[in-house]
Amino acid sequence: MSAPTATDWSQVCAQDFAVPADRPLDALVDELALALADPDPRIRDGDPYAVLDTWIARDVVAGRLRTSLGDRMAERFGDPAVEARTFAALVLDMIVGRGDFDPAWLEAFARWYPAETDLRGRHPELGWLHATAHGADLLGTFGRHPAVAPGRVLGLATARLLAPTDHLYGEREDERLATGIARSLTRPELTEEECVAWVERSAGFLAEHRRGPAPAWVSNGARTLRALLVLAQTGVRAAGPGTPLLPLAHGPAVTAALLRALGPA
Repeated sequence: MSAPTATDWSQVCAQDFAVPADRPLDALVDELALALADPDPRIRDGDPYAVLDTWIARDVVAGRLRTSLGDRMAERFGDPAVEARTFAALVLDMIVGRGDFDPAWLEAFARWYPAETDLRGRHPELGWLHATAHGADLLGTFGRHPAVAPGRVLGLATARLLAPTDHLYGEREDERLATGIARSLTRPELTEEECVAWVERSAGFLAEHRRGPAPAWVSNGARTLRALLVLAQTGVRAAGPGTPLLPLAHGPAVTAALLRALGPA
């Protein structure tokens, strides 16, 4: 069951996200953190989400309060409720996107993302779950953070691509994963050899499944790599609509490697 919220978050939204004056900010953030794990999608994915996203973007939630929230989200990757795990990725993406980083957050994400087995996009009662897509957003944000080695993030992308599953991607999950990978491949310190080797490792499964019915995870991987092929040629948005379009490091070499890999498929 959903826990009642003490704050009228719709009213906060209507007042241009002004911070209510009747309660301490840390208590408000604690309430928002609980709401972002609520099984009721009207709470989890409604006004509380909009408020937290705005407060983080405006640095209303900043400093130690924000990093403490990041610690809480990292711990939530081990929560038994899938909606708590998947929305933890969204909140942590907000935080890392503002520049905060703790190696423990990356380690928690690395344990969760490739191993997550509940990959349902939308549930009739829980609403959006979207583990692959939400994790892909955070993957790309980690991949662009200067404190994170891009090779580490690309290794996690490979692990997610190669993890067997019976779930066939829907709701643009393949495109979201391709976008997260593409953002990680924009790092200028990546060498051409590293980029090509990553494609070859990640796409090696395609040659093994060139005939007959493809398992769901193979179809997912092929579609993700096809979406990445487009981004290798066009570039990828840094974070979302309106952000700069960034070229992939060694885009022509990545394109050629993807074309070779996708040929058998």
